[in-house]
Amino acid sequence: MSEPAPIRVGLIGSGFMGRSHAIAMRTAQAVFGLERPLVPTVLADVDAATAKHAGAALAIDRTTGDWRSLVDDAEIDLIDITTPNTLHEPMAMAAIGAGKPVYCEKPLAPDAATACRMALAAEAAGVPTFVGFNYLKNPLVQTARAMVESGEIGEVWGFRGIHAEDYMTDPAAPWTWRLDPRGGAGAVADLGSHIISLARHVVGPITDLSADLSTKIRERTTAAGERRPVQVDDEARALIRFAGGATGTLEASWLATGRKMYLAFELTGSKGSILLNMERMNELRLFVRGGVAGREGYVEIPAGPAHPDYAPFCPAPGHQLGFNEIKAIEVKAIALALAGGAAFQPDFREAAMIQATVDTILRSARERRWVAVDEVLPKGFVAG
Repeated sequence: MSEPAPIRVGLIGSGFMGRSHAIAMRTAQAVFGLERPLVPTVLADVDAATAKHAGAALAIDRTTGDWRSLVDDAEIDLIDITTPNTLHEPMAMAAIGAGKPVYCEKPLAPDAATACRMALAAEAAGVPTFVGFNYLKNPLVQTARAMVESGEIGEVWGFRGIHAEDYMTDPAAPWTWRLDPRGGAGAVADLGSHIISLARHVVGPITDLSADLSTKIRERTTAAGERRPVQVDDEARALIRFAGGATGTLEASWLATGRKMYLAFELTGSKGSILLNMERMNELRLFVRGGVAGREGYVEIPAGPAHPDYAPFCPAPGHQLGFNEIKAIEVKAIALALAGGAAFQPDFREAAMIQATVDTILRSARERRWVAVDEVLPKGFVAG
């Protein structure tokens, strides 16, 4: 009997995330010994020269300046999209039309209507989809979710979530594609989508919210030396309500001076609470009521082999996993799903609901009122 064939990947884009995906594919195989590993086989980029140069760096022999030829290549099993989000739809739709599974970075699309259209197309075609919210694969996020599901902290009452970084703090930093309003939004999409994904993953669906946006740096200079207005948000804040009855807050900022990766949440429940901050992503803090008076307090739990997916990397607790390791866990989950294992989350439908929450924040800030997430969904798209 022949061995199962590897999953041959067509990677589109070789920037930060494209490189991360290529590293993760090789790491996942080395660590997990997958029966059907994801193998980066062809790389497409903005032009042939860029693709060839990046391919050499990433050890991908076949390269092209035409992503359409990659999608049409009969030897490619999975299309992996790591381009700016304004390009996701045509690439994903072409892959879906070719009947090929799609692995796409977040945010899925510039707006909920586009994201929902992509999800419905994939479902109609029966094409598996995967979206790169890799912080959901942190073993301690999975532990926090298990604690909630088991009732360890009781009924969840409150959620406070934030994703704050400082990479746009300098007013002299140039205008980039992240500031292009065709991309839909600014910090609330680029960073806010991460904390929304965590809120939905750990607590459940968000039903409605009231939000405020602000733009502090109103102009930036392009590479050509032109001054261009900034038409997207630098900061976003929202009060939120969950379907299960919990309430909370969301915050996103790319102007948070001094913060590099402050993606964090606090859950409060009737029996206890959980704190997790991705700046210290291998440490979860847990408080459970009922201790001896004068001895109560948070307990720090270090990531270790007792937590999901940690042990294959290291047999000892407290030895730290990082960004690329949790990306490898994401790749492992994709490989198992394509081999007939458990369904992968988040898929395009879940990513569309995350984007719908982003759009709800935009509408609420614009209209100065509480807005239900259902209000921004296209007709016929059932909320999940």
